[in-house]
Amino acid sequence: MAGEAWHIKGELVLSCNCTVFCPCVLSLGKHPPTEGYCQTWGGIRIDDGKFGDVSLSGIALGLIIEIPGQMSRGNWSAGVYIDNKADIYQVKALTRIMTGQAGGTTHLLSILVGRFLGVWQEDVRYEVEGDVRRFSIPKIIDGEIAPIAGKAAGQPTTIENSQYWIGPQIIVAQALKSRFRGHGRNWDFKGRSAEICALDWKGP
Repeated sequence: MAGEAWHIKGELVLSCNCTVFCPCVLSLGKHPPTEGYCQTWGGIRIDDGKFGDVSLSGIALGLIIEIPGQMSRGNWSAGVYIDNKADIYQVKALTRIMTGQAGGTTHLLSILVGRFLGVWQEDVRYEVEGDVRRFSIPKIIDGEIAPIAGKAAGQPTTIENSQYWIGPQIIVAQALKSRFRGHGRNWDFKGRSAEICALDWKGP
């Protein structure tokens, strides 16, 4: 599977412990999170994806990430939850992508993640109702993320033309509900920083 061409198009939500919008997005990792460290969970919906000959379309993923200080300094801890309907080939492909081993957009993860917690298959759900994104993994993650309204009626506040590695356009959002329980962690980030981003990742 080494060197296989891959791509993922879809959407990502992140919910973290920052009290105001994540400084990492604007500073590109040069400014520490508002609490001095980062605790975050994320959800990914793959609308169109492929790793070599393996289709990844329709698969949802969950993430857990902890960063002890500035994002760019590394020493992250990270783990991945993969939809339990994924087969063994899809799990292997997504593991390579989400650990950075597949190269390309996510290669940064192979440099910054110092402790990989593991890969687990669960009932991962990514739902959209109006502007609200609902992401859940039963007994682990329960989240509702909503955009922060912008000045133009019906349009969210956005960051455009960014060099942020996840994507060039970020929708500034807030957690209406954000609980994570698992692996010795019990987080509640309701009312705190969140983001929504269209994904167009590829490699190697």
